[in-house]
Amino acid sequence: MEKSDSLPGPGGLSPWQAGHRLSYEEQMKTVQATFESHTRNLAAGVAAIQARSAAVDSLVQAVWTEIQRGDSELSKGLSLVAVGGYGRQELFPYSDVDLMFLVDSRVPEASVKEPIRRLNQLLWDAGLRVSAMTRTLPECERFDAENVEFTLSLMDARAVAGDAVLTATLLDRTVPKVLTRDAKKISARLLEVARKRHARYGDTLFHLEPNIKECPGGLRDAHTCAWLARLGKARLSELQKEPEFREAREFLLLVRAFLHFRHQRDDNTLDWQAQDAAAAAALGAAKNTSRIDAAYWMRLYFRHARAVERCVAQYLDEAAAAKPGKSKMISLQQNATATRGDIASLGFEVRNNRIWFVEQARDPEHNPEVVLSAFAAMAGSGAALSTEAEQRIEQALPVLSANLEDGPNLWRRLQAILTGAFAGEALRSMHALGILELVIPEFHGIDALVIRDAYHRYTVDEHTFVLIDTLHGLGTVAASAPSAPVPWASRFGHLFRDLPHPELLLLASLLHDTGKGHASAGHAIESARMAANVLERLELDGYQSGLVLELIRNHLEMSAALRRDVFDQETIRSFAARVPNPESLRMLTVFTYADIAAVHPDALTPWKAENLWRLYNATAAYLDRNVDDERVAAEADSELSELLLRIHALLPEEKARVNLYLEGFPQRYLQTRMPEVVRTHIQLAWKVAKEPGGMELDFRYAPGVSEVTLVTEDRPALFASMAGALAGWGMNILTADAFSNAHGVVVDTFRFTDTFRTLELNEPERERFVASLRGVMLGKTDVEALLASRKRGRRKAAKMRVEARVESNQTASSHSTLLQVVAQDTPGLLRALSLTIAEHGCNIEVALVDTEGETAIDVFYVTHAGNKLDAAQQANLHQGLLEAIEANAR
Repeated sequence: MEKSDSLPGPGGLSPWQAGHRLSYEEQMKTVQATFESHTRNLAAGVAAIQARSAAVDSLVQAVWTEIQRGDSELSKGLSLVAVGGYGRQELFPYSDVDLMFLVDSRVPEASVKEPIRRLNQLLWDAGLRVSAMTRTLPECERFDAENVEFTLSLMDARAVAGDAVLTATLLDRTVPKVLTRDAKKISARLLEVARKRHARYGDTLFHLEPNIKECPGGLRDAHTCAWLARLGKARLSELQKEPEFREAREFLLLVRAFLHFRHQRDDNTLDWQAQDAAAAAALGAAKNTSRIDAAYWMRLYFRHARAVERCVAQYLDEAAAAKPGKSKMISLQQNATATRGDIASLGFEVRNNRIWFVEQARDPEHNPEVVLSAFAAMAGSGAALSTEAEQRIEQALPVLSANLEDGPNLWRRLQAILTGAFAGEALRSMHALGILELVIPEFHGIDALVIRDAYHRYTVDEHTFVLIDTLHGLGTVAASAPSAPVPWASRFGHLFRDLPHPELLLLASLLHDTGKGHASAGHAIESARMAANVLERLELDGYQSGLVLELIRNHLEMSAALRRDVFDQETIRSFAARVPNPESLRMLTVFTYADIAAVHPDALTPWKAENLWRLYNATAAYLDRNVDDERVAAEADSELSELLLRIHALLPEEKARVNLYLEGFPQRYLQTRMPEVVRTHIQLAWKVAKEPGGMELDFRYAPGVSEVTLVTEDRPALFASMAGALAGWGMNILTADAFSNAHGVVVDTFRFTDTFRTLELNEPERERFVASLRGVMLGKTDVEALLASRKRGRRKAAKMRVEARVESNQTASSHSTLLQVVAQDTPGLLRALSLTIAEHGCNIEVALVDTEGETAIDVFYVTHAGNKLDAAQQANLHQGLLEAIEANAR
């Protein structure tokens, strides 16, 4: 094979290459310009990706022709085949070009190796990101379950250039043979991959910033539908002809093309900025649609994604139910919730975990009770509606709405659904089919509602369903581990299982966020107002309605209390005043646990669960006893005496020195630490006493949350220095506290996560980490240098802007002024805040640090010369903290 004179040399691109690259780039500019002028048109996405496919075809064929100039025999035994997205002619603006070199197995490998290399090089030089592979026909004929993607890519294969006979053999004989022979294996593996992919995204499409390719309801699911159709799923093929599915697929193609052009790379995440841009462009919206905002446009996206997800979900369910099993008839006559004699002959069949309305039954629109009974069966058994049942319900919606009656009977039906172990899935199905909005019209306002909050992962409606899933999960944990000494879920699960009215907690959970669908500063109050209308229609009695409404009105109170010192009696007293009785407290506690857990998988840290449990216990004790100062003091002394005895037992020969160390510490210092930990602190304090100006560190590493405690003599800015050192290492501080005794010994404890897993992946770094902290505290290491390096590496644009604010409270604590600081979470923020507090001559008694997404919520209990701050001191400190926040963010 002779090398063409026009092939690239060491000096760069040849005139031939430069010309073709320029031509391709000009074509793509035209494609983008055309696309951007037709963003409302659903067909614009299809046109853009087909135009790029055609442009790439021309370029690949031109390169092939150029290669052939040096080897006229190249087309014998070698062909170029487009596979995957390129094969489907769905080549997005910045997607890789999936290209397969198909080689006749009789052709020596050496004779094609160099042309393939040169062709790849020319394509890359021309500006294409080529994802190439080389295969023979026998290799294409083998199905590998571990590489199902290769077989799927062949399903979309088409000829581009080269040996036409070889390509025809692949397309007309080899691929059909594989699909016929291994259809069941391919389908099973395809669905297995889809399940795992869905699981990575929490089995929900309702993410605030979805990946429109990989999330449930995304383009990968649309492709899965097409592949299943090719594999012989006839009914699915019919489903794809439905306008709703076809429109949804075109919308997703449009959005992905838009994201590629916007990001100038293969980035498929629909982040907030992209949502704003899509709304501004009215992407895929009807031509007569007026200006829309991002929240409205996201509802459009979720509606289309839901249509695609339902298609795949049907086949995932059918595959799961494919095992032979007995059919079971459930009639309303047998159903305990049936009360009307005129529907005794109606029923539905549960067959292979799918619900079918019996053929002899009248259409469900004439009896809403049969529909609600079917959903109750879903909630109780985990069965899913068959496609036929879904279609019958959808067709019945108008008449169902007219026949649905309010009152106790409707509440009994809804209660049966809410209390079922699979209530979340049943409610999702009701929501998707429009039944939930018939029963509770107030829920419509939060349908696919996006709230701009980096802390939350899901839309408001999906957060509600995840919350209900979590509650039922608590009941399952408690039932499976009745003694359950360890997991927090088990402790809260026992509270849930012991509730006398769990159905009221579940109803409140369903309604608690409905107020977010209305413009209101306080959604809890608006949700309670809307819930009152629901409760009136369901005709709940006064006691039941009172429990539900109190929970909805106060559903944020316990989360707010967790940002206070839960060992401060004023915190307990203030929180208890908002909880009318012990049952309300138990309901609110379980709700708060599930509500935090439903924000996103990592929101409920062990620290939060622990503090929530402590707050519950302290408040329950407060509610259960008379408000009697002497008795409280006696109980506190009794509890403290027990703790002291346990500490003395660990240091039996040093009782006097132990008492001297503990003198002056707040009681909560002992109440928040195991005796063994206090013993360690005592021993460290004794070491410090031997060396003036000395300090000791107690570092306790854990893969989840680690802890470091500083023991030293009190001096200014200790807390700030430690916070800065941790931030310099990239640690995310979860909580911190600072205590001092009557003799000036300070014990500052920080609990933190290792954001970059530095200490987990590099065990030797733990020693260097401790040495670095020690160096900072002794003044040998410059903390500013540590923070500067962290800030240089962190420059990532914030997803949302958090307005800084500082608030103080003089009544929340009996001994300190409480400061709450809300600001953008940035490296070094805690140090900047605590340093400012120290510069104003104030002492931090307790610090509670929390982070919600990109929002830092830091609470400090501060004193000045041992007293609360006066008005002037508060004003000066407020101003200083705001200035520190601004300076740290630069």
